[in-house]
Amino acid sequence: MRSFPRIVAASSIAALAVGLAGPALAQQAGIRIALVNGESGSPVAEVAVTVENAAIGYKRVLRSDAQGMVQIDGLSTAGDYSVSVLASPTFAATEPVSVALRSNFASSVTLRLSPAASASIVVKGKRGITGVNTVNAEVSASLKPAELAALPIEGRNVIGALVRLPNVVASTGFFPESPSISINGSNGLDTNYLVDGLDNNENFLGGPKFPVPLGFTRDVTVLANSYSVAYGRTPNGIVNYTSPSGGNDFHGEVYALVRPGRPLDSASPYPRRDLTGNPVGESFERYQAGGSIGGPIVRDKTFFYANFEYTRDRNLQVVDAPALGVVGNVSGHNQAYLGSIRIDHRLTDDWTLGLRANIGRLTVDRPGGGLGGGNVTFPSAGSDQDRFSTLIAATASYSGDEWTYDGAVQYSSFRWNYGKPKGPAGPQVAIRDPSGLTVGVVGHPGYVFNDFERTWQTTHRLQRKLGNHKLSLGGDLIHSQFALLGGGNPDGNYTVDLTAAQLAGLAASGKGLSLTAQDVLALNPAVAPGGYSVELRPQSFGTGQTLVAAYVEDEWQLSPKLTATLGLRWDYDSLTAKGGKRGDYNNFAPRFSLNYRPDSRSALRFGAGIFTGKLTYSVISDALQRNTTSPGFLAQLNQLKAAGVIPKDSDLAKVTFDGNLTVSPPCTTVAACPAPAQVQALRSTATLGEARILNPAGYQSPWSLQLSGGYQFQASDTLTLSVDVIYSRTHNLVRLRDLNAPAPFTPNLASLTDANIALLKNQPDNAARFALAQSLGLVRSQADADATRPVALIAGGARQITVSETAGTAEYKALILQANKARGSDFYALRLSYTLSSLKNNSDDINFRASNANDFSTEWGPSANDRRHVISAVGYLYPLDGLTITAAGLFQSGQPVNLVPDARIFGTQDLNGDGASFGENYVGNSDRYPGARRNSARLPWSATVDLGLRYALPAFAGRLELSADVFNLFNANNQSGFANAATTSNQIQFGGDAAFVQRNAGPPRQFQFGAAWKF
Repeated sequence: MRSFPRIVAASSIAALAVGLAGPALAQQAGIRIALVNGESGSPVAEVAVTVENAAIGYKRVLRSDAQGMVQIDGLSTAGDYSVSVLASPTFAATEPVSVALRSNFASSVTLRLSPAASASIVVKGKRGITGVNTVNAEVSASLKPAELAALPIEGRNVIGALVRLPNVVASTGFFPESPSISINGSNGLDTNYLVDGLDNNENFLGGPKFPVPLGFTRDVTVLANSYSVAYGRTPNGIVNYTSPSGGNDFHGEVYALVRPGRPLDSASPYPRRDLTGNPVGESFERYQAGGSIGGPIVRDKTFFYANFEYTRDRNLQVVDAPALGVVGNVSGHNQAYLGSIRIDHRLTDDWTLGLRANIGRLTVDRPGGGLGGGNVTFPSAGSDQDRFSTLIAATASYSGDEWTYDGAVQYSSFRWNYGKPKGPAGPQVAIRDPSGLTVGVVGHPGYVFNDFERTWQTTHRLQRKLGNHKLSLGGDLIHSQFALLGGGNPDGNYTVDLTAAQLAGLAASGKGLSLTAQDVLALNPAVAPGGYSVELRPQSFGTGQTLVAAYVEDEWQLSPKLTATLGLRWDYDSLTAKGGKRGDYNNFAPRFSLNYRPDSRSALRFGAGIFTGKLTYSVISDALQRNTTSPGFLAQLNQLKAAGVIPKDSDLAKVTFDGNLTVSPPCTTVAACPAPAQVQALRSTATLGEARILNPAGYQSPWSLQLSGGYQFQASDTLTLSVDVIYSRTHNLVRLRDLNAPAPFTPNLASLTDANIALLKNQPDNAARFALAQSLGLVRSQADADATRPVALIAGGARQITVSETAGTAEYKALILQANKARGSDFYALRLSYTLSSLKNNSDDINFRASNANDFSTEWGPSANDRRHVISAVGYLYPLDGLTITAAGLFQSGQPVNLVPDARIFGTQDLNGDGASFGENYVGNSDRYPGARRNSARLPWSATVDLGLRYALPAFAGRLELSADVFNLFNANNQSGFANAATTSNQIQFGGDAAFVQRNAGPPRQFQFGAAWKF
């Protein structure tokens, strides 16, 4: 890391914490019980408290300490716990308080004891519904089982429901499968995803490894700020799922769910998205079925819970190739199999063992064709995308009077085959007609991306009670091994120009949708200039990543009303040592919080801390895959060393690698093209538009300084109000730097007059527009830009020589207001939140680069996921026994818009001539309209109201529940505020007062129906 600013921030927090005497949060599931005199508010000591869980046969009696506190840790999340005080000569008995635990958190319960002659009043902390956090300063929110069951959730996809929580919004990602949510406006890939506190991250790019379904979710919590040192590996937010478990009684469900699509769904000219993030058309249908069952294997000892969910999507694609005699439909069928099991065994009253397994098999079908007319991809060029995940975890926990322990070992794997060919290996052929228009694509998908990740994790935590202190000591180790088979097509990709006679012959051949690459190549057609390319290095390569963490924490009960928490965490990421430099070992992260309770119904909180993240493996993988060791490239690097652009002591052998390499040997006809085996000699002379090396200066772990302050007030037994202010400043975000960047270029704004713009638009073609714009000083040619680069392009070299650097920054500020009303004995419940926020940064993604000569000072601006205002309103009505009506509204101010050049004015979108970057496939064009700042415009507000109906009636010793969900009830045309990819979003528009072009929209009104038998 850049040690000075971080050491200053860490030292300031540590000094503050030591000066105020700090402590920590219990990492295991636990309960913190406060006993107070209902009349005087003073703590009540030496009172027996009964904690019982009938579902698993657990019962324990503890006595309150001198400060009226009872703390019990190391508890299983199975079942519900009942907390109560029996009647005594001094105090009346309390009503039992039910507490459902979430993993890795100590839930709060306050019992107000009344004199023996009167009834007692119970105040219960229910995190995420109603209640008060009396432990620390954690800013988090949860969805509990009752909410998850009642909310309209598309396809039982829990992650989509998290937008109902504060600090969570639908994400603009940078590839279709990127995570659909953003926490604190950050890139969704920065989020740390956990199941029962253990790793569930696809570590190549980021995002969830196993898509946890509704049937295997008991609680899901988003931690946004000021959480315990037991959590880490992100400078931002965390999503933690708590899995359901069995008990002494059998319970479960069998369900069926359908999204019938049109004609019930509203029409839209814009594509929808399936649950993987890929676009689908109006023909889309989804069918789901599954079930779960939980119960005892041995009563009071061993319990199980199993869940299986199956999803099948149907989507009609159109192959629109009339020049080849084909206009036809092909059907694609996505499938997902998600299976999970959890086993809990109470070895003794103090020891509990657990086993959890999750297996996901998800396939996205790309049968060819597209969502509408104009797509010419034949089924032979179709592909499947496989996302196969496996998690197997074994856990152990001990809950004693003074000591508690929990530990786990987990193995996981993830196979991501992004473009598995439907047919055998072979060439791809893009067919052009005499006008140059592509009229068909047949053969291979044209590329290879097959990633396999294997991960081991072990984590251990030990706690000890010492008077008013509770000390925690923990360690966590994750090791992942990656292997990527990637690159272009080793059998060659052709772009061929067919004559009218050849096209007519293929059209009359009767092949239809069965047309193959060999059918076309057999004609020996002409090859377009540069229309033959071969992958020379179709190899599997990769390395490992080891993440090590250790932490210590002290929770100090300074008084019955004041708790301080001081923690220190250390992290190390082995990827920071790539590039030949020593790794980033200086990741010491102190965290401090205060929690003050003026009375039994309220709490004031303050938190401050350092939060360290990790590098995504793709940062290193991209530098390996897009690398080369050709003599020409090494010569360029040596010139950069001599010029001081690269450190003079850099070992080039440690930053270069024989990555993938695609070459384009010249040939005029297919028969004249050399076979792939004959072009190996081009390895050393092929020139690259962009090559990437490992950073010779090394990498630093991203980190953030987080501050928070908040107040919670439980106005009644069911209503909780809260206000939070949070701040986060993040450092060492990854971005791209061109080591061979041309000199800066600034368009001559004086020439950008209305008259000149009209003149440019009236030119006959883009070449004429470019020539005129160049004469006006508005654009620079690539040749002129290349002339200013530090080193010239030579045979075997590269025009752009990029490197990932950890130098980006971001700043997030937010005010969050919440009102949560639990149902209790009423006929309604609600959850309301308002967030006023701002996120600015100078890097939105690992492929982000500056628009002009590495000048990141001009890149500081709103994040792609920034919203000023977000209002979430969820209401639950229970008008009749068994009937639940849920209305969920989400209202958001518009997301930022980046204004880019229009080739219809300038003849190009590359105004400064620096050339296209590989990363622009994901983040979009980096050039901006002359005079426009990054993300300087805004889209309009979005408004979505979803409706859910549930009606349950007794049936077959259980209950039969019928459901109907309507998404986007009022069929609003939302231009932002929905999950999508940056390059297909409305957030890229032409500048210069050009008319708005809508490319995408939130889903139109859609329907979903279900039936379930629950017992």
